[in-house]
Amino acid sequence: MTGGGANGRPHGLWGLTEHAAATWPGAPMLRSRQGDDATFAQYRDRAETMAAGLVDLGVAAGDVVSWILPTWVDTVVLAAALARIGAVQNPIITIYRDREVGFCCRQTDARFLITPGEFAGHDFAAMGERVGAAVGLRHLVVAPGNFPTGDPSMLGEPAPSRPDDVRWITYTSGTTADPKGARHTDRTVGAFPWAMGQRLDVQAGDRYALVFPFPHIGGIGLLFMALQTGCTHLLDDTVDPAATVRFLSEQGCTHAGTGTPFYLMYLAAQAETDVPLFPDLKVCPGGGAPIPPAIHSRVVAELGGVGVASGWGLTEAPVLTNGDVHDPDEKLATSEGRAMPGVDLIAVADDGRVCGPGEEGELRAKGPQVMVGYVDAALDADAFDEHGYFRTGDLGVIDADGYVVITGRLKDVIIRNGENVSAKEVEDQLFGHPDIADVAVIGLPDERTGERVCAVIVPGGSSGAVDVESVAAFLRGNGVRTQAVPEQVELVDSLPRNPAGKVRKRDLRDRFA
Repeated sequence: MTGGGANGRPHGLWGLTEHAAATWPGAPMLRSRQGDDATFAQYRDRAETMAAGLVDLGVAAGDVVSWILPTWVDTVVLAAALARIGAVQNPIITIYRDREVGFCCRQTDARFLITPGEFAGHDFAAMGERVGAAVGLRHLVVAPGNFPTGDPSMLGEPAPSRPDDVRWITYTSGTTADPKGARHTDRTVGAFPWAMGQRLDVQAGDRYALVFPFPHIGGIGLLFMALQTGCTHLLDDTVDPAATVRFLSEQGCTHAGTGTPFYLMYLAAQAETDVPLFPDLKVCPGGGAPIPPAIHSRVVAELGGVGVASGWGLTEAPVLTNGDVHDPDEKLATSEGRAMPGVDLIAVADDGRVCGPGEEGELRAKGPQVMVGYVDAALDADAFDEHGYFRTGDLGVIDADGYVVITGRLKDVIIRNGENVSAKEVEDQLFGHPDIADVAVIGLPDERTGERVCAVIVPGGSSGAVDVESVAAFLRGNGVRTQAVPEQVELVDSLPRNPAGKVRKRDLRDRFA
């Protein structure tokens, strides 16, 4: 094992892989709805076999390898295989297409691109060939059970794992024009999973749902969590409302995450049966976007466990805060928990002063999980303030007990007739409407008021139609001020979300402006 980390465990991914294989050799580490599984010892052995195959293809220590792959067991094995070699990994989420994938590969100076063939209706192989030809890299097409393999005995010693070596380049999920590449080390990525596991009471043998895109920074973090805690991850490469829930239920899921769309799926499935779907449920981990309090209350009442324990962070600074299973219910419902160990979190007012308890400001952070900088170093000056705090761009308050409430984004405030309207404030209220299943509130240009408030709604329930009048009556009945009541309501079948669960509001603005 190489490189000492916290809690007596290695900080490097490969060192953790060896540590876990020695500690829980026969325990299940990965189990997939698609039929593949691996114990901790098998995971290490498969990673070494795959590493040997990659070396045979020319992958060497220090090479940047971009990979855009579904949540397969082999994908998770690939991460350890590349760590064994000492490559720099650039995981890319599968919603990206030619422009974004080409941008990532070109900016990172990637030497290899690994893709599936056809997946979820898209021909990734053809895209990879186009990107490979345009960027000048080697493209490799893989499928489950058909990743490179070789003779592990031909491998040399594991690449040294130094704490400051950049091993990951992860891109923001694309809610802005161009994704931003965050440079991470094994230490920055591995800093939050152990503490997150403690907050969520993750123990060896627990069954944790990993049914969102593994290439997301949260998925990489969960790999570290399994190796640190001995928990089992339950994988699904294509989320299906019936099959995914059935799989998680049959496997005794203890941690069912990980955002509003998933909770709505679980709740809908539970409503169809009197038998508890998740009798062993401890908690629903939350992340990606703040969870409306009404969803937390329904999870407690209908699914069990302590409800939703939310975490908050960004690709550049993952999981800066997290709820704890021992937190009071009111704090679980309304906050993103407290700062993680080692995180220095402040709220900064418009005039640059540090806010007091309960005062809204931009949240800024220092901590062991903060990236070392962007690939484009020119972006760093705006990303960090003069005191070295990372500027998250999220607005929030930190109360006297340290609990954090996200109140919106700096760019997610609707200015109507010169008054600020928090989109999140209106969304949280509308999630309590009996005929609304999902909702996003956006600001649209308006010649008279500057911006008007628009609620984009996924209808649900059966008590009546959802329209401007009924929405306004509901909000006014809840005491919402007139300035925040939507003047426009649009009904949709579903909201566009990125893999972190955040609504792609830019898409909605483009559609309804």
